[in-house]
Amino acid sequence: MKKLLFVYLLLIGLFVLYIYNYQAERSAKRAWNDNELVGNTDETYVMVTFLSGIDYWKRALKGFEDAAEALNVSIEYRGATQYDVHEEVTVLEQVIAKNPAGIAISTMDPQALNPVIDKAVEAGIPVVMFDADAPDSKAYSFLGTDNYKAGAEAARKMAELLNKKGKVGVITLPHQLNHQERTQGFQDTIFMDYPDMEIVSINDGRGDQVVSGEVAETMIAENPDLSGIFVTEANGGVGVGQAIIKNNLQDSIKVISFDTDKGTLDMIKDGVISASIAQGTWEMGYWSLQFLFHLQHGFFEQEHKDAPLPQYVDTGVTIVTKENVQSYYPH
Repeated sequence: MKKLLFVYLLLIGLFVLYIYNYQAERSAKRAWNDNELVGNTDETYVMVTFLSGIDYWKRALKGFEDAAEALNVSIEYRGATQYDVHEEVTVLEQVIAKNPAGIAISTMDPQALNPVIDKAVEAGIPVVMFDADAPDSKAYSFLGTDNYKAGAEAARKMAELLNKKGKVGVITLPHQLNHQERTQGFQDTIFMDYPDMEIVSINDGRGDQVVSGEVAETMIAENPDLSGIFVTEANGGVGVGQAIIKNNLQDSIKVISFDTDKGTLDMIKDGVISASIAQGTWEMGYWSLQFLFHLQHGFFEQEHKDAPLPQYVDTGVTIVTKENVQSYYPH
């Protein structure tokens, strides 16, 4: 009888312990959700870009939207419609005036936006940079491609396409930090690793299809033995591709571009562009909002020397070619 009573008491004790642990776990999860991982739709986070209508930003914005859904917050997308730093400054001033919960910014100029970025931070608005940095600003973090390494990858791919010899040109945006880094990575790698290759021209395509096409045609006319062109952004890549088609040079000039907009993918599929460097743009948008949310909710102080969130996150690149291009089209 005593043994049976002991068994009953043991079972009751185990059941009580189970109920206690279950309730404790539920309370912990509920507290975590209520206090840390879920915001409210009154919180609005803003993504600010330039050339805001181009396809390139769509995946970054999708990442921003996906993070907003996971965190139960609201977002807005704003940007300069043209490649105009003064317009982007104006847009950012307008965004700051609304006192949003946080701002993710990509800038076309590594210096020009610093005063207005700093103004936002000093007003208590968390700011992170994505895709293109302003390293001397007070923005908390940069999330984007290691652009120097991406340029080096493009150089190695160009060398592979040209059997490590020949003259090449670069069409870029010389005043934008991420494009400066891509160009430098490409230049350094060609110079150090491929002595039978030469960069004969570096020109400004202004991020415009027509301008980049015209620049490419001039480059080809001045260098009749040109074998390859590296274009550091997608709009220009498509413009160069159009110039290649116009002059029937598909078989003689290799083009490496950047990113995965539909125009670029179609030209890779058709053999006009040989390869493109694909960035982790969804990751840029997603983690930008996650960082902003954590800063807004005070999980980490906005002081670079003390905060555990990284100041730089490399979102990586892959190389798109005719062999794998189909997998980069939206499903």
